Order: sequence, then C-alpha cells, then structure tokens
Amino acid sequence: MLKRAFELKGYRVFEAEDGQEAMEMARRYRPSLIVMDLNMPVLDGLEAVKNIREQEGPGEEIPIVAITAYDVPGMEDAALETGVNRYLRKPLDLNELDRTLRSFGFIV
Repeated sequence: MLKRAFELKGYRVFEAEDGQEAMEMARRYRPSLIVMDLNMPVLDGLEAVKNIREQEGPGEEIPIVAITAYDVPGMEDAALETGVNRYLRKPLDLNELDRTLRSFGFIV
C-alpha cells in the first residue's frame, strides 16, 4: 500500500526485502528519502539505520522515516537516537505521512 501511495505521488520507489538489502540499496542509490520498517528479517531496521548513518559523510544525511507496528516503550527514543528523523506508527495515517514528507520539503 505504501509503495503504491508513493508511486501515485510520482516518486520512484525501491523496495527492500530485509534490513541488509535496505542498507545496500541506500548505499547504491542514495535516495532522497528512506522509509524504513523497523521489524525486518536478516538485519532489523534500527541496525540498518545505524549502518546507513555510519556510511554518510558530512552534509549527506538522508531523511529517514521509521514506520512500525512494533511500538513498545522506548522504541521511539531508540529509533531517534539511532538516526531516524521521524517515527510513525502503524496503522499508518496517510495524512500524517503527507505532513512528514512536506516537513522534509517534498511535494505531495
């Protein structure tokens, strides 16, 4: 659903099956925005974000929006400390997603 919502807005979407692939795709494609599920196989979203942030140089920070249904106490703080710019909970409110995109300067 989320991929289709972005495509309908005219964005090109790359979709990773797991955190390791997400990290590799971020390095290869240098996207304008990363939307990261935190609960993924192989490498969880927080580890993927941490690795992405470690590979970025000064001024190269890609906005990262974490989306999760696994919202336990402390998860949002851990995500923000890891380098996530915005934390959204599932079920996802598409209006909240639009506001988030606008906050990063994207046209929705």
